[in-house]
Amino acid sequence: MRKIAITLPEFFDGEGEAITKLLTEGGYERVHIRKPGASVKEVKSLVKNIPENLYTLLSFHDHFNLAMEIGIGGIHLNSRNNTIPTGWNGLVSRSLHSMEEIADQGYDYAFLSPIFPSISKPGYKGNFNSEDLRSSVNERIFALGGVTPRRFGEIEQLGFGGAAMLGYAWKRNLDMKAFQLQFITHPVREMSITEEVEKVLSGGCRWVQLRHKDADESTLLEEGREIRRLCDRYGAVFIIDDHVDLVKELNADGVHLGKNDMPLAEARRRLGMRRIIGATANCVVDIERAAAEGADYIGLGPYRFTTTKEKLSPVLGIEGYRDILSECGCRNIELPIVAIGGITAQDIPALMQTGVNGVAISGSIIKSVNPVWTTMEIISEIRK
Repeated sequence: MRKIAITLPEFFDGEGEAITKLLTEGGYERVHIRKPGASVKEVKSLVKNIPENLYTLLSFHDHFNLAMEIGIGGIHLNSRNNTIPTGWNGLVSRSLHSMEEIADQGYDYAFLSPIFPSISKPGYKGNFNSEDLRSSVNERIFALGGVTPRRFGEIEQLGFGGAAMLGYAWKRNLDMKAFQLQFITHPVREMSITEEVEKVLSGGCRWVQLRHKDADESTLLEEGREIRRLCDRYGAVFIIDDHVDLVKELNADGVHLGKNDMPLAEARRRLGMRRIIGATANCVVDIERAAAEGADYIGLGPYRFTTTKEKLSPVLGIEGYRDILSECGCRNIELPIVAIGGITAQDIPALMQTGVNGVAISGSIIKSVNPVWTTMEIISEIRK
C-alpha cells in the first residue's frame, strides 16, 4: 500500500526526526508539510531537521516560494494557495471533496476526503458510498480521513492508488510488550510512591501510572519528577492519572482519564497526537465512545472489588470481559485493552484468554512480601 503522511497543524518537539523516520523506516513515500498560519521561518526551521536528500519526498501546503528555493519536491494546492507558481517543475497535488473534482487534470495526485470517520477530528464522518468510489477513483487518488492499516484492504478494493494519513501517522505507537503490565501507584505506609515505582521497575515492569488522588500539586510534581527520572533510567512509559495540566510539565508520556475526568477530546486538543491518552471503561459503549474521541488504549474494569478506588463501577468478572471483548470484535473496535481492578497473578491466565492485551495492577504488588519478585512472577504469567 502506497502511503503519504500529512503533518499535524501544530509543531512538536522532535518533529523533524519523526518525519525522517517515516520516510526512511516507516514505509511512507512522501510527507506533506501542512502548518496553516506558520511563518516561513518556522517551516524552514522544521525542514532544517530533515536530511536534504529527503527534500524531494516532501510537499508544502504553504510557502511555495520557499519550496522552490530549497528544492522541495512537491506543492499541494488548497484554498489558501490555489495557484501553481511560475517556474515550478515539481509534483502538484490537491485536495478533493467530491466525485466531480476527480476528473480535473491539473494535478499529479490528489487526496479525496473524508472516506472514513476521522481519527484526529472526533465526530467527522465519511462522506462517500462504496459504489460511487469504485466507479470513480483511480491510481492518482489517495484516500484520506480515518485511514489506518486496518483499512488498507478496503482502500485497495475500492480502487484508490494509496492512503493518506494525518492522525494515525503521528499517533504514538504503544510499546505492547510494556503495555502487558501497567503498575498503578497507591500510597501505603510501608513505602513511598517512588519506592514502589523503583521496586516494580526492578522487577521488569515498564509501564507506570502515577495515581495519588489525595496529593496536592506540589506533591504530585515532586513524585512525578522522580518517577520520570526512574522511568528514563529503565526505559519505561510514564503515565499520570487525571492531571492533564501536569503532563507537559513532568514530560510524562501521557495521561489516563477516568469517566469523570476531563473530556477526552479536550485532553487530546491540549496534549496533541504525540501523547498517550488512556480511558477508563466498564462496558462496550464506554469503549466505543473513547475510540471515537481518540483514546490510545482502554483500562477496562473492575475485574473484581478493589479497595484502591473509592467509586467503583459494576464488577465484570471473567464472563464480563469475554462478552465485552467479543462485542468489540463484532463492532471492529481495535483499541488495546488492559484489565484492571483487584487482579492477582493467579487471575492472569484466564484474563489473558479473554483477549485483553495486558493487566493493570496496584495492591497485589505493593502489599506483597516482595514486590520485586511479585512483579517478576506476574510478568512470567502474562508471557506464558
